[in-house]
Amino acid sequence: MKRKAGAILAAVLLAGLALYGYNEATAQTVLLIYDYKTNEIYVETPAKEGDQLFFGWVHSWEKIPWHEYYHITAGGDLVLDTIAFPAFGAGIPENKGKKTWIEDGMIYMGDIGQVFHEFTWINSHFATRDIRLNGMLIARGQDLPEHTRVNLAIRKRRAFDGKRKP
Repeated sequence: MKRKAGAILAAVLLAGLALYGYNEATAQTVLLIYDYKTNEIYVETPAKEGDQLFFGWVHSWEKIPWHEYYHITAGGDLVLDTIAFPAFGAGIPENKGKKTWIEDGMIYMGDIGQVFHEFTWINSHFATRDIRLNGMLIARGQDLPEHTRVNLAIRKRRAFDGKRKP
């Protein structure tokens, strides 16, 4: 009787490990934009290490365009590489990153290396502009709910996630 129970337990453990291995092997990394409070997903698109994220918005006080350039790490973090804007003003850093240059009327600050596990903002149809992954438009402020707190994060999606929570 003990042998039979041991064999059943071993079979269950092997099946569980096989399912876990399958689940890990089929996991896909995705970029999500979702509601901070309700977890409702607004955007879900495949993403991977090395992908480039562009986040464009309008500065709330100066009313000038602000561009942020990130890359995605193997661990799913977002690393801020470069920012760009046309002029200095309130709340705009004078020396972020390791190098600064001017190109096509924009001031660039690069080699920043600031790491974000995710980021949160209050969406505005006016202020949030383009969000692009590898140059492809994935969302605009006008596509997301107005005056809503939203998150952008990189997550693993497994075959058997069940509930669709970020």
